[in-house]
Amino acid sequence: QVQLVESGGGLVQAGGSLRLSCAASGRTSRRYAMGWFRQAPGKERESVAAISGTAATIYADSVKGRFTVSRDSAKDTVYLQMNSLKPDDTAVYYCAGRPLFAASLRDYEYTYWGQGTQVTVSS
Repeated sequence: QVQLVESGGGLVQAGGSLRLSCAASGRTSRRYAMGWFRQAPGKERESVAAISGTAATIYADSVKGRFTVSRDSAKDTVYLQMNSLKPDDTAVYYCAGRPLFAASLRDYEYTYWGQGTQVTVSS
């Protein structure tokens, strides 16, 4: 079993930055693909970014150029650097992992999920 714990959420003004972290523990593999997803109140969960076992990255169009996903395999931690934040970025952010090498932006392809961390962007 794999446990994922997100941290780093909070309240920030529009235009500001936050860095989310996702620490993995348990039967982890440094080759697992990891993803970030978010869900705003009253909306469906949507993809944000994902990173493969070799650190190849993919992004949702809504965050391209503003968000950066990265991983530190030695620490079993994945990061989401969020810059130029907008009120529309307000949501609970979840990290997810899957026991496959390739990254994916499809949430149903992920096996392990964290509990989420709240990000609120004020205008």
